[in-house]
Amino acid sequence: MTSQPTSPRNQPQYQIRFEWGIEGANAIAPGAHIVVWVDALPTGTADPQDIAHKNAIVAGSVGARKAIAHWVLERQVELGDRATVAVVAAGGPDGRFAVEDLLAAGAVIDALAEVGLDYISPEAAAAVGAYTGLRNATGHVLSACVTGQELLAAEGRGPIDAAREANDGAEFRILREFVLGG
Repeated sequence: MTSQPTSPRNQPQYQIRFEWGIEGANAIAPGAHIVVWVDALPTGTADPQDIAHKNAIVAGSVGARKAIAHWVLERQVELGDRATVAVVAAGGPDGRFAVEDLLAAGAVIDALAEVGLDYISPEAAAAVGAYTGLRNATGHVLSACVTGQELLAAEGRGPIDAAREANDGAEFRILREFVLGG
């Protein structure tokens, strides 16, 4: 489901928007210059390439929050105007709530605010509030949350350790390039 840029679900009046999963991404992507996909414990249930968005899509997590924010700020400078960013938490299997993705999305949104992007939606502000309250527990949450516990039971520590390493790293992936005027 895609929404029109003027739909309330699109959060059109905000520079930074927040939603869940592919359906949520398709709701807030219209009018956005950049989509940031956040998946702290990748379970392979959603593919950010399925987002109906013609411009930039990047994927990252807690450790990459500052690098993503600086990359977005550089795109805003290229644009010569305010860049609109849609931050999307992947969610757990079957699109359910995933606290680890909420915290990771909040970390990215917080970093975007720190570099000067502002006017965040209430949904984005709630994600920042969750991250701010639990910022010292983001690593622990990976193994303590429902998705983490399911992964531990099904596959052992390997996926959790890999996710923890990825979440600690400052690298992010550019899945679709930013196109000026795109």
